[in-house]
Amino acid sequence: MNIEMLILAASVHALIWEHLPHWGTWFMRIIGALPQPLQTLYGQWHCPYCAGFWIALSLHGITGIWTFDAFAGFAEAWSGAAAPLAWFFDALATALLVKTVMLSLNALSGPALKGYQAKLDFMAARDAE
Repeated sequence: MNIEMLILAASVHALIWEHLPHWGTWFMRIIGALPQPLQTLYGQWHCPYCAGFWIALSLHGITGIWTFDAFAGFAEAWSGAAAPLAWFFDALATALLVKTVMLSLNALSGPALKGYQAKLDFMAARDAE
């Protein structure tokens, strides 16, 4: 398994759906300027599995990196006609991993943020004394 694709796909998902919308109003203005079908897609693809599939498919096309090398062998063994099917299966498997990573990060972030806030409160109370 090539972890590079997983890290890149999860990073793209986090950037587009979890970070850019909160970095001022410029990103949402860009989304608002898109044609209505693209705005609808953006609104519906918050799911890490759905978005992860399309991100992985696009990244594979751009980089040529396979998440699972077995799918690259599948495409070679079954000739060029199987290449789109191999891309599909690789993106599907990557999407499941992206979903798992995003759910894990979200599950960890809640307690981590509470702990960080408690530390800030403690430091503020100590400095106030």
